[in-house]
Amino acid sequence: MSVLVSSLPAGYAAKLQQRFPLTVIAEPTGWYLCWADQALVLRHADLPKQGDILVDFASGAASYRRQFGGGKDEAIAKACGLNKKRNLSIIDATAGLGRDALVLANLGATVTLVERNPLVAALLYDGLRRAAANPVTADLAARMQLHFAPALQALTELPPADVVYLDPMFPPREKSALVKKEMRAFHDVVGSDTDADALLAPALQLARYRVVVKRPGYAEVLAQQSPQLVVKGKNNRFDVYINQAIA
Repeated sequence: MSVLVSSLPAGYAAKLQQRFPLTVIAEPTGWYLCWADQALVLRHADLPKQGDILVDFASGAASYRRQFGGGKDEAIAKACGLNKKRNLSIIDATAGLGRDALVLANLGATVTLVERNPLVAALLYDGLRRAAANPVTADLAARMQLHFAPALQALTELPPADVVYLDPMFPPREKSALVKKEMRAFHDVVGSDTDADALLAPALQLARYRVVVKRPGYAEVLAQQSPQLVVKGKNNRFDVYINQAIA
């Protein structure tokens, strides 16, 4: 069950319940959403050392990435074609905590963030709310919109976009060190993307120019389909499936 605790401002809790299947309770167990420092955060009732998880497009890390990132020379920019054309429309069909969407919007794209998990979608909604109210990030927020739906459903109901971006949950790596606490929590909340292979075909139908799939270097290609282009980043690779050249 996806829950909010009753400490949220009443009007805002009602607004979140209208958009997402969330239940308000007084004493939560497991993962739950609550209000802290005027932001919506994700906590675990039995893991106090876990720390709060939130979407903050104006955080120090996000600000640093906006100001000092590689711009159009970044691997993600080259993969999506933003080194050729800035104002592309992009569907981020597996948005997660919105970090790649932020980079894409900062590079000039208009991004639709698709998220299926109600807890994570609510975090994105709140992050966009705060970004829109902050003069530093208001322009970025204006280029990002949230679409709450499973990726497969979204790829059949959204209008075509220039690029469809897929970042399914990475498959586990044998004998790897434990991922950082936030990612362990995210895996716990969201689960695995068992339908990841099924996303490629509808994504190719929807994208005008290309589909970009973010993968760790050790992972197989999606749906056993080889890309036409591979752009290697520092920690990942981007498999690019091209429908037509970007004009």
